[in-house]
Amino acid sequence: MIRIKCHNQRALFDEWAFLGDKRRQLLSHSWASLFREHLLQTLPVREMMPFFSQRTGRPTKELYTVLGTLLLQQVHDLTDLETVEALAFNIQWHYALNLTEDSDAVKYLCPKTLWSMRKILVENALDQVLFDRTTMMLSKVFSVDTAKQRLDSVHIRSNMARLGRIRIFAHAIHAFLKNLKRHSPQDFAKLDSELVNRYFDKKALGCFSMIKPSASAATLSALSSELFDLVRRFEDHEAISRMRTFLQLKRILSEQCRVVEDTVEVKPSKEVPSDSLQNPSDPDAGYSAHKGQGYQIQIMETYQERTPEDPRPSLNLITHVAVEPAHHHDSTALIPAIESASQRGLGPQQVLADALYGSDDNLTDAATKGVELISPVMGEKPGKILITDFTFDDTHHVLTCPMGHAPVKQKMKKGRYSVAFAKERCAPCPHVASCPVKASKRYFYLRFEEKHLRLDQRRAMEKTDAFKERYRYRAGIEATFSEYDRKTGVKHLRVRGLEKVRFCAVLKAVGVNLFRAARVWAQRTLETGQILAKSRPDFYSYAAFCNFKERFVAFFNKSCVPVSANADDYLNPAQHAA
Repeated sequence: MIRIKCHNQRALFDEWAFLGDKRRQLLSHSWASLFREHLLQTLPVREMMPFFSQRTGRPTKELYTVLGTLLLQQVHDLTDLETVEALAFNIQWHYALNLTEDSDAVKYLCPKTLWSMRKILVENALDQVLFDRTTMMLSKVFSVDTAKQRLDSVHIRSNMARLGRIRIFAHAIHAFLKNLKRHSPQDFAKLDSELVNRYFDKKALGCFSMIKPSASAATLSALSSELFDLVRRFEDHEAISRMRTFLQLKRILSEQCRVVEDTVEVKPSKEVPSDSLQNPSDPDAGYSAHKGQGYQIQIMETYQERTPEDPRPSLNLITHVAVEPAHHHDSTALIPAIESASQRGLGPQQVLADALYGSDDNLTDAATKGVELISPVMGEKPGKILITDFTFDDTHHVLTCPMGHAPVKQKMKKGRYSVAFAKERCAPCPHVASCPVKASKRYFYLRFEEKHLRLDQRRAMEKTDAFKERYRYRAGIEATFSEYDRKTGVKHLRVRGLEKVRFCAVLKAVGVNLFRAARVWAQRTLETGQILAKSRPDFYSYAAFCNFKERFVAFFNKSCVPVSANADDYLNPAQHAA
Protein backbone atom coordinates (compact mmCIF):
# COMPACT_ATOMS: atom_id res chain seq x y z
CA MET A 1 0.00 0.00 0.00
CA ILE A 2 1.11 3.52 -0.79
CA ARG A 3 1.56 6.01 2.02
CA ILE A 4 1.65 9.71 1.09
CA LYS A 5 1.37 12.72 3.35
CA CYS A 6 -0.45 15.85 2.18
CA HIS A 7 2.00 18.69 2.80
CA ASN A 8 -0.46 21.39 1.70
CA GLN A 9 -2.54 21.00 4.84
CA ARG A 10 -1.64 23.62 7.44
CA ALA A 11 -1.26 22.76 11.09
CA LEU A 12 -3.59 24.18 13.73
CA PHE A 13 -0.68 24.87 16.09
CA ASP A 14 3.01 25.53 15.53
CA GLU A 15 4.85 22.18 15.79
CA TRP A 16 8.24 23.91 15.89
CA ALA A 17 7.57 26.26 18.82
CA PHE A 18 9.88 24.18 21.04
CA LEU A 19 12.89 25.48 19.10
CA GLY A 20 12.60 29.04 20.34
CA ASP A 21 13.00 32.24 18.39
CA LYS A 22 16.73 32.04 17.67
CA ARG A 23 16.84 28.49 16.33
CA ARG A 24 13.60 29.01 14.46
CA GLN A 25 15.06 32.06 12.80
CA LEU A 26 18.15 30.07 11.78
CA LEU A 27 15.89 27.45 10.21
CA SER A 28 13.88 30.05 8.33
CA HIS A 29 17.10 31.37 6.74
CA SER A 30 18.59 27.97 5.91
CA TRP A 31 18.32 25.55 2.99
CA ALA A 32 15.80 23.54 5.04
CA SER A 33 13.22 26.33 4.87
CA LEU A 34 13.69 26.75 1.13
CA PHE A 35 13.38 23.00 0.59
CA ARG A 36 10.25 22.77 2.74
CA GLU A 37 8.55 25.74 1.11
CA HIS A 38 9.24 25.08 -2.57
CA LEU A 39 11.02 21.81 -3.36
CA LEU A 40 9.42 19.18 -1.15
CA GLN A 41 6.27 18.90 -3.23
CA THR A 42 8.18 18.79 -6.53
CA LEU A 43 9.64 15.36 -5.69
CA PRO A 44 8.54 12.72 -8.25
CA VAL A 45 6.13 10.84 -5.99
CA ARG A 46 3.66 10.15 -8.77
CA GLU A 47 6.38 8.43 -10.82
CA MET A 48 7.12 6.15 -7.85
CA MET A 49 3.51 5.03 -7.40
CA PRO A 50 3.37 2.44 -10.27
CA PHE A 51 5.93 0.31 -8.45
CA PHE A 52 3.60 -0.24 -5.47
CA SER A 53 0.01 -1.31 -4.96
CA GLN A 54 -2.53 1.18 -3.63
CA ARG A 55 -4.64 -1.51 -1.97
CA THR A 56 -2.57 -4.58 -1.10
CA GLY A 57 0.72 -5.27 0.64
CA ARG A 58 2.44 -3.64 3.57
CA PRO A 59 2.31 0.16 3.71
CA THR A 60 5.32 1.88 2.18
CA LYS A 61 7.33 4.46 4.00
CA GLU A 62 5.93 7.90 3.34
CA LEU A 63 7.12 8.56 -0.24
CA TYR A 64 7.94 12.25 0.16
CA THR A 65 10.13 11.35 3.12
CA VAL A 66 11.89 8.57 1.21
CA LEU A 67 12.61 10.66 -1.88
CA GLY A 68 13.69 13.64 0.21
CA THR A 69 16.01 11.43 2.24
CA LEU A 70 17.65 9.96 -0.88
CA LEU A 71 18.17 13.46 -2.24
CA LEU A 72 19.61 14.88 0.98
CA GLN A 73 21.93 11.88 1.29
CA GLN A 74 23.65 12.82 -1.96
CA VAL A 75 23.50 16.54 -1.23
CA HIS A 76 25.38 16.08 2.06
CA ASP A 77 27.55 13.16 0.82
CA LEU A 78 26.52 10.68 3.52
CA THR A 79 26.80 6.92 3.80
CA ASP A 80 23.64 4.86 4.28
CA LEU A 81 24.17 4.56 8.03
CA GLU A 82 24.86 8.28 8.37
CA THR A 83 21.68 8.94 6.41
CA VAL A 84 19.62 6.80 8.79
CA GLU A 85 21.04 8.73 11.75
CA ALA A 86 20.44 12.12 10.09
CA LEU A 87 16.81 11.28 9.40
CA ALA A 88 16.36 10.08 12.97
CA PHE A 89 18.02 12.97 14.83
CA ASN A 90 18.72 15.95 12.55
CA ILE A 91 16.19 18.72 13.16
CA GLN A 92 17.09 20.46 9.89
CA TRP A 93 16.11 17.30 8.01
CA HIS A 94 12.88 17.04 10.02
CA TYR A 95 12.01 20.63 9.21
CA ALA A 96 12.90 20.29 5.53
CA LEU A 97 10.85 17.10 5.15
CA ASN A 98 7.99 18.41 7.32
CA LEU A 99 8.25 15.57 9.86
CA THR A 100 6.31 16.70 12.90
CA GLU A 101 5.72 13.34 14.61
CA ASP A 102 8.31 11.61 16.79
CA SER A 103 7.46 7.98 16.03
CA ASP A 104 9.88 5.52 14.45
CA ALA A 105 7.43 5.02 11.59
CA VAL A 106 8.00 8.64 10.55
CA LYS A 107 11.65 9.32 11.37
CA TYR A 108 13.34 5.99 10.78
CA LEU A 109 14.33 4.22 7.57
CA CYS A 110 16.25 0.98 7.56
CA PRO A 111 19.17 0.65 5.12
CA LYS A 112 17.28 -2.01 3.17
CA THR A 113 14.53 0.51 2.37
CA LEU A 114 17.14 2.98 1.15
CA TRP A 115 18.67 0.33 -1.12
CA SER A 116 15.39 -0.78 -2.65
CA MET A 117 14.04 2.75 -3.15
CA ARG A 118 17.33 3.95 -4.61
CA LYS A 119 17.33 1.03 -7.04
CA ILE A 120 13.92 2.10 -8.36
CA LEU A 121 15.13 5.66 -8.89
CA VAL A 122 18.35 4.56 -10.60
CA GLU A 123 16.82 1.99 -12.95
CA ASN A 124 14.04 4.36 -14.06
CA ALA A 125 16.17 7.53 -14.33
CA LEU A 126 13.91 9.38 -11.90
CA ASP A 127 16.89 11.38 -10.74
CA GLN A 128 16.68 13.36 -13.98
CA VAL A 129 12.96 14.00 -13.37
CA LEU A 130 13.80 15.27 -9.89
CA PHE A 131 16.51 17.56 -11.25
CA ASP A 132 14.23 18.97 -13.93
CA ARG A 133 11.42 19.77 -11.51
CA THR A 134 13.57 21.34 -8.81
CA THR A 135 15.46 23.41 -11.37
CA MET A 136 12.27 24.71 -12.92
CA MET A 137 10.84 25.54 -9.48
CA LEU A 138 13.96 27.44 -8.38
CA SER A 139 14.03 29.27 -11.69
CA LYS A 140 10.44 30.35 -11.14
CA VAL A 141 10.82 31.30 -7.48
CA PHE A 142 13.97 33.38 -7.99
CA SER A 143 13.06 34.69 -11.48
CA VAL A 144 16.33 33.43 -12.94
CA ASP A 145 17.36 34.98 -16.24
CA THR A 146 18.54 32.07 -18.41
CA ALA A 147 19.58 34.14 -21.44
CA LYS A 148 23.29 33.93 -20.61
CA GLN A 149 24.80 30.56 -19.73
CA ARG A 150 28.18 28.82 -19.74
CA LEU A 151 29.15 25.20 -20.38
CA ASP A 152 32.10 23.02 -19.41
CA SER A 153 32.92 19.51 -18.20
CA VAL A 154 34.54 18.15 -15.06
CA HIS A 155 36.26 14.79 -14.60
CA ILE A 156 35.10 12.47 -11.80
CA ARG A 157 35.99 8.97 -10.63
CA SER A 158 33.80 6.14 -9.50
CA ASN A 159 34.73 3.80 -6.67
CA MET A 160 37.20 1.78 -8.72
CA ALA A 161 40.93 1.18 -8.53
CA ARG A 162 43.22 2.49 -11.24
CA LEU A 163 44.55 -0.57 -13.02
CA GLY A 164 47.27 -0.94 -15.61
CA ARG A 165 47.06 -3.37 -18.50
CA ILE A 166 48.60 -6.27 -16.55
CA ARG A 167 46.21 -5.93 -13.63
CA ILE A 168 43.21 -5.58 -15.98
CA PHE A 169 44.05 -8.99 -17.47
CA ALA A 170 44.70 -10.57 -14.06
CA HIS A 171 41.56 -9.20 -12.37
CA ALA A 172 39.37 -10.21 -15.31
CA ILE A 173 40.67 -13.79 -15.21
CA HIS A 174 40.23 -13.89 -11.42
CA ALA A 175 36.62 -12.69 -11.67
CA PHE A 176 35.85 -15.27 -14.37
CA LEU A 177 37.32 -18.17 -12.39
CA LYS A 178 35.42 -17.13 -9.29
CA ASN A 179 32.18 -16.94 -11.25
CA LEU A 180 32.90 -20.23 -13.02
CA LYS A 181 33.35 -22.09 -9.74
CA ARG A 182 30.03 -20.75 -8.48
CA HIS A 183 27.95 -21.60 -11.55
CA SER A 184 29.77 -24.58 -13.08
CA PRO A 185 31.97 -26.36 -10.52
CA GLN A 186 32.46 -29.40 -12.75
CA ASP A 187 34.09 -27.26 -15.48
CA PHE A 188 36.11 -25.40 -12.88
CA ALA A 189 37.50 -28.70 -11.56
CA LYS A 190 38.86 -29.55 -15.03
CA LEU A 191 41.09 -26.48 -15.20
CA ASP A 192 44.83 -26.66 -14.76
CA SER A 193 45.74 -26.38 -11.07
CA GLU A 194 48.63 -24.00 -11.83
CA LEU A 195 46.27 -21.62 -13.59
CA VAL A 196 43.83 -21.74 -10.67
CA ASN A 197 46.56 -21.16 -8.09
CA ARG A 198 47.92 -18.23 -10.06
CA TYR A 199 44.66 -16.31 -10.40
CA PHE A 200 41.95 -17.66 -8.14
CA ASP A 201 43.26 -16.56 -4.75
CA LYS A 202 42.95 -12.85 -4.12
CA LYS A 203 46.34 -12.80 -2.41
CA ALA A 204 47.88 -14.25 -5.56
CA LEU A 205 46.76 -11.17 -7.49
CA GLY A 206 49.10 -9.03 -5.42
CA CYS A 207 52.13 -10.33 -7.32
CA PHE A 208 50.88 -8.69 -10.51
CA SER A 209 51.19 -5.25 -8.92
CA MET A 210 54.90 -5.80 -8.28
CA ILE A 211 56.06 -6.60 -11.81
CA LYS A 212 59.32 -4.90 -12.77
CA PRO A 213 59.21 -2.67 -15.86
CA SER A 214 61.75 -4.90 -17.58
CA ALA A 215 59.45 -7.92 -17.15
CA SER A 216 56.15 -6.23 -17.98
CA ALA A 217 56.19 -7.15 -21.70
CA ALA A 218 56.80 -10.85 -21.01
CA THR A 219 54.18 -10.91 -18.23
CA LEU A 220 51.59 -9.23 -20.45
CA SER A 221 52.28 -11.71 -23.24
CA ALA A 222 51.82 -14.65 -20.86
CA LEU A 223 48.60 -13.19 -19.50
CA SER A 224 47.19 -12.68 -22.97
CA SER A 225 47.97 -16.27 -23.93
CA GLU A 226 46.19 -17.67 -20.86
CA LEU A 227 43.23 -15.37 -21.39
CA PHE A 228 43.02 -16.45 -25.04
CA ASP A 229 43.09 -20.12 -23.99
CA LEU A 230 40.16 -19.57 -21.60
CA VAL A 231 38.13 -17.78 -24.28
CA ARG A 232 38.80 -20.47 -26.87
CA ARG A 233 38.01 -23.23 -24.37
CA PHE A 234 34.58 -21.93 -23.26
CA GLU A 235 33.33 -19.87 -26.22
CA ASP A 236 31.24 -22.80 -27.49
CA HIS A 237 29.76 -23.56 -24.06
CA GLU A 238 26.21 -22.19 -24.18
CA ALA A 239 25.81 -21.26 -20.50
CA ILE A 240 29.35 -20.09 -19.76
CA SER A 241 29.64 -17.98 -22.91
CA ARG A 242 26.73 -15.83 -21.69
CA MET A 243 28.33 -15.06 -18.31
CA ARG A 244 29.15 -11.41 -17.73
CA THR A 245 32.73 -12.17 -16.68
CA PHE A 246 33.32 -14.29 -19.80
CA LEU A 247 32.04 -11.50 -22.02
CA GLN A 248 34.56 -9.22 -20.31
CA LEU A 249 37.35 -11.66 -21.23
CA LYS A 250 36.26 -11.49 -24.88
CA ARG A 251 36.11 -7.70 -24.71
CA ILE A 252 39.64 -7.47 -23.32
CA LEU A 253 40.89 -9.88 -25.97
CA SER A 254 39.41 -7.80 -28.79
CA GLU A 255 40.55 -4.45 -27.35
CA GLN A 256 44.02 -5.32 -26.07
CA CYS A 257 45.15 -8.15 -28.35
CA ARG A 258 45.46 -9.09 -32.00
CA VAL A 259 44.58 -12.70 -32.83
CA VAL A 260 46.15 -14.26 -35.93
CA GLU A 261 44.97 -17.83 -36.50
CA ASP A 262 45.88 -19.62 -33.22
CA THR A 263 48.36 -17.09 -31.90
CA VAL A 264 47.69 -13.97 -29.86
CA GLU A 265 49.74 -10.78 -29.86
CA VAL A 266 49.41 -7.84 -27.48
CA LYS A 267 48.65 -4.54 -29.21
CA PRO A 268 50.87 -1.52 -28.57
CA SER A 269 49.33 0.81 -26.00
CA LYS A 270 48.74 3.49 -28.65
CA GLU A 271 46.43 1.15 -30.55
CA VAL A 272 44.19 0.43 -27.56
CA PRO A 273 40.96 2.47 -27.93
CA SER A 274 39.99 5.01 -25.29
CA ASP A 275 36.65 3.25 -24.69
CA SER A 276 38.40 0.02 -23.70
CA LEU A 277 37.74 -1.71 -20.38
CA GLN A 278 39.43 0.23 -17.57
CA ASN A 279 38.43 -2.00 -14.67
CA PRO A 280 36.32 -5.22 -14.64
CA SER A 281 34.39 -3.82 -11.66
CA ASP A 282 33.25 -0.77 -13.67
CA PRO A 283 32.87 -1.66 -17.35
CA ASP A 284 31.21 1.68 -18.22
CA ALA A 285 34.20 3.87 -17.32
CA GLY A 286 36.24 5.42 -20.12
CA TYR A 287 39.69 6.89 -20.55
CA SER A 288 40.76 10.43 -21.33
CA ALA A 289 44.36 11.05 -22.32
CA HIS A 290 44.12 14.43 -20.63
CA LYS A 291 42.34 13.52 -17.38
CA GLY A 292 42.61 9.74 -16.98
CA GLN A 293 40.12 7.00 -16.18
CA GLY A 294 36.56 7.58 -15.04
CA TYR A 295 33.63 9.73 -16.15
CA GLN A 296 32.94 13.35 -16.97
CA ILE A 297 29.98 15.58 -16.18
CA GLN A 298 28.75 18.23 -18.60
CA ILE A 299 27.49 21.22 -16.62
CA MET A 300 25.65 24.24 -18.01
CA GLU A 301 24.69 27.07 -15.67
CA THR A 302 23.33 30.58 -15.84
CA TYR A 303 25.41 33.64 -14.98
CA GLN A 304 24.69 37.32 -14.55
CA GLU A 305 26.92 40.27 -15.30
CA ARG A 306 26.86 42.45 -12.20
CA THR A 307 26.68 46.17 -12.70
CA PRO A 308 27.18 49.04 -10.23
CA GLU A 309 23.53 49.96 -10.73
CA ASP A 310 22.36 46.48 -9.62
CA PRO A 311 24.88 44.97 -7.15
CA ARG A 312 22.39 42.53 -5.64
CA PRO A 313 23.55 38.89 -5.72
CA SER A 314 21.69 36.74 -8.24
CA LEU A 315 21.19 32.99 -8.43
CA ASN A 316 23.52 31.14 -10.83
CA LEU A 317 21.42 28.06 -11.55
CA ILE A 318 22.67 24.77 -13.01
CA THR A 319 20.27 24.09 -15.87
CA HIS A 320 21.81 20.98 -17.44
CA VAL A 321 23.69 17.94 -16.10
CA ALA A 322 24.83 15.01 -18.25
CA VAL A 323 27.14 12.16 -17.20
CA GLU A 324 29.18 10.27 -19.79
CA PRO A 325 32.34 8.10 -19.91
CA ALA A 326 35.59 10.04 -19.93
CA HIS A 327 36.44 9.16 -23.54
CA HIS A 328 33.54 11.22 -24.95
CA HIS A 329 34.62 14.45 -26.63
CA ASP A 330 33.30 17.77 -25.39
CA SER A 331 32.40 18.91 -28.90
CA THR A 332 29.40 16.55 -28.97
CA ALA A 333 27.89 17.92 -25.74
CA LEU A 334 26.92 21.46 -26.75
CA ILE A 335 23.79 20.86 -28.84
CA PRO A 336 22.29 18.23 -26.45
CA ALA A 337 22.80 20.67 -23.57
CA ILE A 338 21.03 23.48 -25.43
CA GLU A 339 18.17 21.19 -26.46
CA SER A 340 17.77 19.75 -22.96
CA ALA A 341 17.54 23.17 -21.32
CA SER A 342 15.24 24.53 -24.02
CA GLN A 343 12.77 21.66 -23.62
CA ARG A 344 12.25 22.72 -20.00
CA GLY A 345 11.91 26.40 -20.79
CA LEU A 346 15.43 27.22 -19.53
CA GLY A 347 17.13 27.57 -22.89
CA PRO A 348 19.95 30.12 -23.36
CA GLN A 349 20.40 32.84 -25.92
CA GLN A 350 24.16 33.03 -25.40
CA VAL A 351 26.57 30.27 -24.31
CA LEU A 352 30.18 30.65 -23.21
CA ALA A 353 32.40 27.60 -23.72
CA ASP A 354 36.05 26.76 -24.19
CA ALA A 355 37.70 25.91 -27.50
CA LEU A 356 36.75 22.21 -27.41
CA TYR A 357 33.09 23.20 -27.89
CA GLY A 358 33.84 25.95 -30.41
CA SER A 359 33.93 24.06 -33.70
CA ASP A 360 32.45 25.72 -36.77
CA ASP A 361 29.73 23.05 -36.96
CA ASN A 362 28.71 23.71 -33.35
CA LEU A 363 28.64 27.44 -34.01
CA THR A 364 26.37 26.93 -37.04
CA ASP A 365 24.08 24.43 -35.31
CA ALA A 366 23.71 26.66 -32.26
CA ALA A 367 22.87 29.62 -34.47
CA THR A 368 20.05 27.66 -36.11
CA LYS A 369 18.57 27.22 -32.62
CA GLY A 370 18.81 30.93 -31.88
CA VAL A 371 21.84 30.59 -29.58
CA GLU A 372 25.05 32.58 -29.90
CA LEU A 373 28.15 30.51 -29.07
CA ILE A 374 31.08 32.51 -27.72
CA SER A 375 34.18 30.34 -27.83
CA PRO A 376 37.83 30.53 -28.95
CA VAL A 377 39.00 28.61 -32.01
CA MET A 378 41.40 25.70 -31.70
CA GLY A 379 44.57 25.40 -33.74
CA GLU A 380 45.79 28.98 -33.78
CA LYS A 381 49.50 29.32 -34.55
CA PRO A 382 51.09 32.49 -33.14
CA GLY A 383 52.73 34.73 -35.70
CA LYS A 384 50.80 33.32 -38.68
CA ILE A 385 49.06 35.61 -41.15
CA LEU A 386 45.30 34.96 -41.15
CA ILE A 387 43.00 34.85 -44.14
CA THR A 388 41.20 37.85 -42.68
CA ASP A 389 44.42 39.88 -43.09
CA PHE A 390 43.70 39.87 -46.82
CA THR A 391 41.32 42.52 -48.18
CA PHE A 392 37.96 41.19 -49.38
CA ASP A 393 34.97 42.69 -51.12
CA ASP A 394 31.34 41.91 -50.28
CA THR A 395 31.36 38.74 -52.44
CA HIS A 396 34.42 37.26 -50.67
CA HIS A 397 36.71 38.03 -53.61
CA VAL A 398 40.27 38.96 -52.60
CA LEU A 399 41.30 42.50 -53.51
CA THR A 400 44.83 42.64 -52.07
CA CYS A 401 47.16 40.62 -49.86
CA PRO A 402 48.47 42.04 -46.53
CA MET A 403 51.38 43.60 -48.45
CA GLY A 404 49.00 45.40 -50.84
CA HIS A 405 49.50 43.20 -53.94
CA ALA A 406 46.46 42.33 -56.05
CA PRO A 407 45.91 38.75 -57.22
CA VAL A 408 46.49 37.69 -60.81
CA LYS A 409 43.35 35.56 -60.99
CA GLN A 410 40.85 33.83 -58.73
CA LYS A 411 37.94 31.45 -58.95
CA MET A 412 35.27 29.94 -56.70
CA LYS A 413 33.65 26.53 -57.06
CA LYS A 414 31.27 24.84 -54.57
CA GLY A 415 32.30 27.11 -51.73
CA ARG A 416 36.04 26.67 -52.35
CA TYR A 417 38.18 29.66 -53.30
CA SER A 418 41.45 29.63 -55.23
CA VAL A 419 43.36 32.91 -55.50
CA ALA A 420 46.59 33.12 -57.54
CA PHE A 421 49.33 35.70 -56.84
CA ALA A 422 52.32 36.50 -59.04
CA LYS A 423 55.37 34.43 -58.25
CA GLU A 424 57.81 37.32 -58.70
CA ARG A 425 55.99 39.26 -55.94
CA CYS A 426 55.44 36.45 -53.40
CA ALA A 427 58.82 34.67 -53.65
CA PRO A 428 60.94 37.58 -52.31
CA CYS A 429 58.31 38.62 -49.73
CA PRO A 430 59.79 38.60 -46.17
CA HIS A 431 56.48 37.25 -44.76
CA VAL A 432 56.11 34.29 -47.12
CA ALA A 433 56.98 31.78 -44.39
CA SER A 434 54.04 32.88 -42.20
CA CYS A 435 51.64 33.55 -45.09
CA PRO A 436 48.87 31.02 -45.94
CA VAL A 437 49.76 31.16 -49.66
CA LYS A 438 51.50 28.06 -51.07
CA ALA A 439 53.99 27.96 -53.93
CA SER A 440 53.12 26.22 -57.17
CA LYS A 441 54.78 25.96 -60.59
CA ARG A 442 53.46 29.25 -62.00
CA TYR A 443 51.78 31.03 -59.07
CA PHE A 444 51.49 31.27 -55.33
CA TYR A 445 47.97 30.11 -54.39
CA LEU A 446 45.71 31.03 -51.51
CA ARG A 447 43.17 28.23 -51.22
CA PHE A 448 40.42 28.32 -48.59
CA GLU A 449 36.78 27.52 -47.92
CA GLU A 450 34.10 29.68 -46.35
CA LYS A 451 34.56 27.64 -43.18
CA HIS A 452 38.23 28.64 -42.99
CA LEU A 453 37.29 32.26 -43.53
CA ARG A 454 34.78 32.14 -40.69
CA LEU A 455 37.35 30.53 -38.36
CA ASP A 456 39.95 33.20 -39.14
CA GLN A 457 37.34 35.90 -38.61
CA ARG A 458 36.72 34.44 -35.16
CA ARG A 459 40.47 34.31 -34.48
CA ALA A 460 40.74 37.96 -35.34
CA MET A 461 37.78 38.77 -33.09
CA GLU A 462 39.40 36.93 -30.15
CA LYS A 463 42.11 39.56 -30.01
CA THR A 464 39.66 42.40 -29.43
CA ASP A 465 38.86 43.83 -26.01
CA ALA A 466 35.14 43.38 -26.63
CA PHE A 467 35.55 39.60 -26.98
CA LYS A 468 37.76 39.37 -23.89
CA GLU A 469 35.22 41.33 -21.85
CA ARG A 470 32.39 38.97 -22.85
CA TYR A 471 34.42 35.77 -22.57
CA ARG A 472 35.91 36.46 -19.14
CA TYR A 473 32.74 35.21 -17.44
CA ARG A 474 33.41 31.66 -18.66
CA ALA A 475 36.02 31.20 -15.95
CA GLY A 476 33.30 31.42 -13.31
CA ILE A 477 32.23 27.85 -13.99
CA GLU A 478 35.49 26.63 -12.45
CA ALA A 479 34.21 27.95 -9.11
CA THR A 480 31.08 25.87 -9.68
CA PHE A 481 33.17 22.73 -10.09
CA SER A 482 35.06 23.56 -6.90
CA GLU A 483 31.81 24.05 -4.97
CA TYR A 484 30.38 20.90 -6.59
CA ASP A 485 33.24 18.85 -5.17
CA ARG A 486 33.79 20.56 -1.81
CA LYS A 487 30.16 20.47 -0.71
CA THR A 488 28.93 17.24 -2.26
CA GLY A 489 32.07 15.12 -2.84
CA VAL A 490 31.20 14.45 -6.47
CA LYS A 491 34.76 13.69 -7.59
CA HIS A 492 35.08 10.65 -5.33
CA LEU A 493 31.89 8.62 -5.43
CA ARG A 494 31.02 5.47 -3.52
CA VAL A 495 29.39 3.72 -6.48
CA ARG A 496 30.36 2.15 -9.80
CA GLY A 497 28.57 1.96 -13.14
CA LEU A 498 27.19 4.67 -15.40
CA GLU A 499 23.61 4.57 -14.06
CA LYS A 500 24.64 4.86 -10.42
CA VAL A 501 27.26 7.51 -11.14
CA ARG A 502 24.63 9.49 -13.05
CA PHE A 503 22.19 9.20 -10.15
CA CYS A 504 24.71 10.56 -7.64
CA ALA A 505 26.03 13.32 -9.91
CA VAL A 506 22.57 14.62 -10.85
CA LEU A 507 21.29 14.72 -7.26
CA LYS A 508 24.49 16.40 -6.10
CA ALA A 509 23.91 19.06 -8.77
CA VAL A 510 20.49 19.61 -7.18
CA GLY A 511 22.39 20.15 -3.94
CA VAL A 512 24.56 22.86 -5.49
CA ASN A 513 21.43 24.62 -6.73
CA LEU A 514 19.87 24.24 -3.29
CA PHE A 515 22.84 25.71 -1.41
CA ARG A 516 23.15 28.61 -3.84
CA ALA A 517 19.45 29.36 -3.70
CA ALA A 518 19.53 29.15 0.10
CA ARG A 519 22.11 31.94 0.26
CA VAL A 520 19.91 34.19 -1.86
CA TRP A 521 16.85 33.02 0.09
CA ALA A 522 18.51 33.99 3.40
CA GLN A 523 19.25 37.50 2.19
CA ARG A 524 15.76 37.97 0.80
CA THR A 525 14.01 36.66 3.91
CA LEU A 526 16.25 38.22 6.55
CA GLU A 527 13.93 41.14 7.21
CA THR A 528 10.81 38.95 7.07
CA GLY A 529 12.39 36.42 9.38
CA GLN A 530 13.17 39.02 12.04
CA ILE A 531 9.60 40.28 12.02
CA LEU A 532 8.27 36.77 12.25
CA ALA A 533 10.47 35.96 15.23
CA LYS A 534 9.22 39.00 17.16
CA SER A 535 5.51 38.59 16.44
CA ARG A 536 5.24 34.82 16.21
CA PRO A 537 2.53 34.31 18.90
CA ASP A 538 0.11 36.73 17.18
CA PHE A 539 0.93 35.30 13.79
CA TYR A 540 0.17 31.73 14.78
CA SER A 541 -2.97 32.73 16.65
CA TYR A 542 -4.24 34.27 13.44
CA ALA A 543 -3.12 31.19 11.45
CA ALA A 544 -4.97 28.91 13.87
CA PHE A 545 -8.13 31.00 13.50
CA CYS A 546 -7.92 30.83 9.70
CA ASN A 547 -7.35 27.08 9.82
CA PHE A 548 -10.36 26.53 12.07
CA LYS A 549 -12.51 28.75 9.86
CA GLU A 550 -11.57 26.79 6.73
CA ARG A 551 -12.32 23.44 8.36
CA PHE A 552 -15.63 24.73 9.75
CA VAL A 553 -16.79 26.00 6.34
CA ALA A 554 -15.58 22.87 4.56
CA PHE A 555 -17.50 20.65 7.00
CA PHE A 556 -20.80 22.34 6.32
CA ASN A 557 -20.21 22.48 2.57
CA LYS A 558 -19.37 18.75 2.58
CA SER A 559 -16.19 19.43 0.64
CA CYS A 560 -13.71 17.78 3.00
CA VAL A 561 -11.40 15.13 1.57
CA PRO A 562 -12.55 11.72 2.94
CA VAL A 563 -10.16 9.66 5.02
CA SER A 564 -10.23 6.84 2.46
CA ALA A 565 -9.43 9.13 -0.48
CA ASN A 566 -7.27 7.82 -3.28
CA ALA A 567 -3.56 8.57 -3.01
CA ASP A 568 -3.72 10.51 -6.29
CA ASP A 569 -5.87 13.14 -4.60
CA TYR A 570 -3.00 14.12 -2.32
CA LEU A 571 -0.75 14.77 -5.30
CA ASN A 572 -2.92 17.58 -6.65
CA PRO A 573 -1.97 20.73 -4.74
CA ALA A 574 -4.90 22.65 -6.23
CA GLN A 575 -7.39 20.51 -4.30
CA HIS A 576 -5.79 21.28 -0.94
CA ALA A 577 -4.24 24.70 -1.41
CA ALA A 578 -5.02 27.03 1.45
